[in-house]
Amino acid sequence: MYVPAKFSIDEEAAWRVVREAGAGSLVISTSSGLESVFVPVTVSDDHRTIRSHVARANPWWRLAQDGSEVLGLFPCASAYVSPSNYPSRVDSPDVVPTWNYVIAEVRGRLHVRDDATWLDDQVRALTAAFEEHRSPQWHVDDSSSEYLRRQLKAIVGLEIDVVSIQGKAKLSQNRPAVDRDAVRENFAGGSLSERNAAEWMYLHE
Repeated sequence: MYVPAKFSIDEEAAWRVVREAGAGSLVISTSSGLESVFVPVTVSDDHRTIRSHVARANPWWRLAQDGSEVLGLFPCASAYVSPSNYPSRVDSPDVVPTWNYVIAEVRGRLHVRDDATWLDDQVRALTAAFEEHRSPQWHVDDSSSEYLRRQLKAIVGLEIDVVSIQGKAKLSQNRPAVDRDAVRENFAGGSLSERNAAEWMYLHE
C-alpha cells in the first residue's frame, strides 16, 4: 500500500482501525486467481493473531492452503471530496477532486480451524466484542444449546498469524487548514459515510 508520510499512522493506530472497522475483506491467491471473503474479526491482545469464521457452504475456505499468504483490508472511513469544499480555490483555482479514507492492511498466514471448541470460543469472543456497548446485550447462551450446535457445524474457523500491518489515514492533511476545516464541516452535515469521515478528521486534527 502506498502511504505518503503525511497520511501515515503508527502501528497502534492501525490496529485501532482494524477494531473500529470490525470486519474486512480477506484476499488469497488461488490457482484460478484472487478470491476474497468479507468477514467480522477479533484481534488477540498481543496483535499476533486475527480470528474469524466463514460459512461452511462458502467455497473460499476450501481454496486456501494451510499457511497461505492472506491480505486483509479493513476500511473504516471513505468519502468523496469535492473541490467546491475548498475556500482556497478562489485564489488558487487549480484543484481536483479526491477521496478521504482510513484503512489498515494486514498481511499474514492463514490457517483453517474446523474444531467445535475453537469455533465456540471464537463465536463467543466475537459476540462479546460487538455486544459490549449495546443495551440490552445479546449473549450466545440466549439460544438453545442444540441450535448453537447446529450453527457451529455450519461454519469453519479462520485464523491468521499476523506478519505485518500498515495503516493509512488520508484526511485532507495535504490541504491548507481553511480547506481541511471546510471539508470536515461539510462532511459533518452529510451522508453517513461522510459523517464517519468527519469524525476521523476531528481525531486527526
